[in-house]
Amino acid sequence: MEHIRYSVAACQTDLPNPVERREMRRNTERMLSLIDSAVAGAAPFLPVRLVVFPEFAHAAPVFATVEELLEKLAVPIPNEHTEALERKAREHGIYIQSGSMIERDARYPGLVFNTTCLVGPGGVLYKYRKVNTWIPYEVHSSPHDIEGYDEPLFPVADTEIGRIGCAICYDWLFPEAIRQLAANGAEVLVRVSAYMDPWGATTPMDWWTVVNRCRAIENTAYVVAANQGASLKHYPPYSWPGGSMVVDFDGRVLAEASPGPGERIVVAPVDISALRHERAARRGHHMLAHLRTEAYPLYNRHTYPPALEGDDAGPLSYERNNLLIDEAKRGLKPPDAE
Repeated sequence: MEHIRYSVAACQTDLPNPVERREMRRNTERMLSLIDSAVAGAAPFLPVRLVVFPEFAHAAPVFATVEELLEKLAVPIPNEHTEALERKAREHGIYIQSGSMIERDARYPGLVFNTTCLVGPGGVLYKYRKVNTWIPYEVHSSPHDIEGYDEPLFPVADTEIGRIGCAICYDWLFPEAIRQLAANGAEVLVRVSAYMDPWGATTPMDWWTVVNRCRAIENTAYVVAANQGASLKHYPPYSWPGGSMVVDFDGRVLAEASPGPGERIVVAPVDISALRHERAARRGHHMLAHLRTEAYPLYNRHTYPPALEGDDAGPLSYERNNLLIDEAKRGLKPPDAE
């Protein structure tokens, strides 16, 4: 059996946020330079085959309404940025998880998505649209909420370096989202994040580290997590703790960036063959195999509503998000509660 072992690089960024589409080129150019650095730095050791960037590395939702995002920042996918990543992937023979960008799609007029792409030498392998948006603030749409949406919510790419799946930032606070990626075959779980203080990489609120390690353990999978290292001046009103890391399938932190803002590249080994052996040989602590799905009737009932009664499912707003949250909270009572 071919042994599949290589390095991954989590590249965190500290870039100004574009306020119009043409400014996105500046961020993408810097990302291309970081890729060159990651590949060159690891070349004498275990070569890098997968490079991961944070959420909003290309562009962040710096406008409060869907209409403004559509006018000033939203782009279709593929686009000039994914094409530049494809050329770089082909140059180095690697795979690149893009930073996220604000996506528009003619199939879903009036909506925007927070989207990241896995790009290889042959182009875009999948695009992942954030399912669990950071409500109430984020007004981009979840594909879960769109009637008739027929694309995979949690796509996984089967590549020569293993099966790769990705989810974005707040998605990782939902074990179900990452479990679905694992159930779809993912061996390398990629986290593309803009995780802010105080829920960062240091105690006492080190959610970032705890969640990354826990999801690796739960799913017997590698986690490659790239976080924003933006300084406060680049992305107010929050400060950004960085701490990008790689975690193995037993929850060991293999490499992590020092906490705090600033560009960082962290590199660590991924051994897909060892992971596959563990999944095949284990009896104990094999949570994927031990999962008793029928024991959890919670998932047989509806909680977060795709739409409210009479809702036209138009563009989201802060106010509409709050109505949806209130409706979901009313549904949290136990079934037999008065």
